[in-house]
Amino acid sequence: MAVQNACLFKLSLCETQTDEAMLELFALAVFAGLLVFAALTDIVSLTIHNWVSIALAVLFAPIALATNMPIQEIGIHYLFGFGLLAVGFFLFQAHVIGGGDAKLLAGAAVWTGFTAFVPFIFWTTMAGGVIALGLLMARQQFAPAAVLPAFVNRLLTPKSGVPYGVAIMMGGLMALPSIPFAEHTLTLP
Repeated sequence: MAVQNACLFKLSLCETQTDEAMLELFALAVFAGLLVFAALTDIVSLTIHNWVSIALAVLFAPIALATNMPIQEIGIHYLFGFGLLAVGFFLFQAHVIGGGDAKLLAGAAVWTGFTAFVPFIFWTTMAGGVIALGLLMARQQFAPAAVLPAFVNRLLTPKSGVPYGVAIMMGGLMALPSIPFAEHTLTLP
């Protein structure tokens, strides 16, 4: 019955395939936009606002329903995100990643679910390694200076963290074609 209600909701929302594609593109733009915002704030201040992770988690359900995802699958996506939040908590306690990074990772995992998680975590890990290596090299070559913007000096400070939100954004963007409701929109006919 719930699946039929979701279908009725979708049918009243999307009358044509073009409407459906526009809705899917809107959903992907919301996901990507929140990740880009989180990455930019992480670069500038080495913080990720809680509202970004909360928005990712909260906005997934109505968008998933509107794109005709079954309610059971939506629940599995949320369980997966909560599981990753628990893993992120332990990584935060071990000083491997920051708290904002753990929450953003969990919020993005709600969107990826199991199907898109492998490309998401692969590209997040690759981008994180490149960013960390690049910052290590930059910190050896350049010293903070008064003529540089404050966020650049913060990034060049040897004991400061790594803006891993950028890596999470890269992983999310690379996983876009694998997100369940994006398979029609981001693939060629």
